[in-house]
Amino acid sequence: MAASVPPSNSGLPSRAAELDAPAFSPLYQQIKTLIVRSLQAGEWKPGEAIPSEIDLASRFKVSQGTVRKAIDELSTENLLVRRQGKGTFVATHAEQHVQYRFLRLAPDDGEEGGAQRRLIDCKRMRAPADVAKSLNLKSGDTVVLIRRVLSFRGSPVVLDDIWLPGQMFKGLTAEKLTEYRGPMYRLFETEWGIRMIRAEEKIRAVAADEAAAELLQLAAGTPLLSVERLSLTYDDKPVELRRGLYNTSSHHYRNELS
Repeated sequence: MAASVPPSNSGLPSRAAELDAPAFSPLYQQIKTLIVRSLQAGEWKPGEAIPSEIDLASRFKVSQGTVRKAIDELSTENLLVRRQGKGTFVATHAEQHVQYRFLRLAPDDGEEGGAQRRLIDCKRMRAPADVAKSLNLKSGDTVVLIRRVLSFRGSPVVLDDIWLPGQMFKGLTAEKLTEYRGPMYRLFETEWGIRMIRAEEKIRAVAADEAAAELLQLAAGTPLLSVERLSLTYDDKPVELRRGLYNTSSHHYRNELS
């Protein structure tokens, strides 16, 4: 005779299993996974309010405190934003404090300022082998290569080469990039529904070659900071490879460790 299975009082483990949230993980982590899945599915768009903690608690049949703990973690991870007296919203790269959270360059004098962008090139091409490997693409797949210069207070500081999967960014052109005045990641959110969740970086010191030196208005051989950043969306799917050369003569690379 088969052993009887105690009834679940929430119905959550079966749903969690369905969405790759281990039933043995803490309950708030299961709720966190379910909320992330809803974000990934586009149930709540960037900038939109999500349901209240009470409504989510009712939906998932858990306590409000469990939902609150899940939302706290998602807020810490910059996936959600709490606004006092208004509710909780899906984070967007249009938010000032989120726009440059992957750009860790800071001026030595501490005076923050917005970046001026100059587009050098935007073209479609076959992915070089190393780029295809980083983006989990097949050899020969199409990528979009964007080259641009970021200037601060009128001086060029960063030369970026940005590689994007061509299939995911259909319709991305130099004209579209030039016409759009907001942050690039916000454009990716609104036009292609792709949100950068987290990033991994590799940093090393290099010397400017002639091409980089000309674009950054430096002498060839000037020391630069090379920052290779792989940005990922939900489920740790790589969606951008960015290779930047930073002139740190009046800037420094800033990070917080914990």
